[in-house]
Amino acid sequence: MSSFEQAERAAVAFAVEGSLTQVRPVSGGHIHDSHLATYIHAAGEKQFLLQRINEKVFGDCDGLMENVSRVTGHLAGKARKDGDSTDRRFLSLVETIDGESYHRDASGVAWRMYVFLDETVSFATAPDAARAHEAAKAFGAFQADLIDLPAPRLCEIIPGFHDTAARYEAFERAIQDDRVGWLASVRSEIEFARAHRERACALIELWRGGVLAERVVHNDAKIGNVLFDSEGRSWVCVVDLDTVMPGLVLFDFGDMVRSMTCFSAEDETDLSEVEVDLGMFEAVAGGYIESTRSFLSSVEREQLVAAGIAITLEQGVRFLTDHLAGDLYYAVSRTGHNLDRARAQFKLAESMIHRAGEMKRIVVGLGGT
Repeated sequence: MSSFEQAERAAVAFAVEGSLTQVRPVSGGHIHDSHLATYIHAAGEKQFLLQRINEKVFGDCDGLMENVSRVTGHLAGKARKDGDSTDRRFLSLVETIDGESYHRDASGVAWRMYVFLDETVSFATAPDAARAHEAAKAFGAFQADLIDLPAPRLCEIIPGFHDTAARYEAFERAIQDDRVGWLASVRSEIEFARAHRERACALIELWRGGVLAERVVHNDAKIGNVLFDSEGRSWVCVVDLDTVMPGLVLFDFGDMVRSMTCFSAEDETDLSEVEVDLGMFEAVAGGYIESTRSFLSSVEREQLVAAGIAITLEQGVRFLTDHLAGDLYYAVSRTGHNLDRARAQFKLAESMIHRAGEMKRIVVGLGGT
């Protein structure tokens, strides 16, 4: 049976009003295979996003979908309590006809379905300060809405996702193993990573010390995971909830700073182009602080700049580790691709370190401390 036929059969397992008229593949997904399913009923057509869950990446499908179900349900309740009846500020998970959060077909493949949010656009990178500000507002609002998610604790779908100390341990093992013989060519990068280990591990050490509170966070806070209105001006919904789990809100803020405050590509080879843009940082910090005033602690506010540095260093270490291991995790398009990525992240982190004083003054000016 073809993957298309599998998708067609899976679509009818969900509790959707009307008749299925079309299923077509959707390009652009990096992890799950996605299809757009169209149903027709008395009021017209309605579309849904049908996804084949990649269990090679997310092995605990029950835990994953329990998290998604709880989070989407809580966000729906918040939106309706606030008088938003549009069902567009959150992803709506469609149950199966048996009342389950996902369907497992006869061949054992797991499928899930969301209501498709039409008339929206997304951006691969932040095109300007206005969009960066909106994306940061979206993630801040997402955190704020989940601050009172009832117990029990969400399943930790990817254990140690932002455990920077563990990332450094894996880095040191990769150095010792030197699987592909590239160690001699990255001595300066190794020296840089080791020199900044304390900065990189600052957040995780504060968490372990009980200084920073565990909260529910997105863990992949890049602008590509925010849907905007059709004109690309205002945020509509935060998407890609697979990594939502316990963590630090600073993980999300740090990743926003890492991914939205530099105009150069993540794999830029001209390192003179890699620099934190203070205007973009102000936009990100401003949007985030605006949405999180109701819960962000003084300690969390004090660590906003450090968070950007820590997460950028962590990502650089992850790229360099994969380079030393022979490019096992991140997809590459050329030899040394992960090394280029690591160098760009380290240069960006270095830029943030040099401009940390200015960044802190921006945060203070925004009322963040």
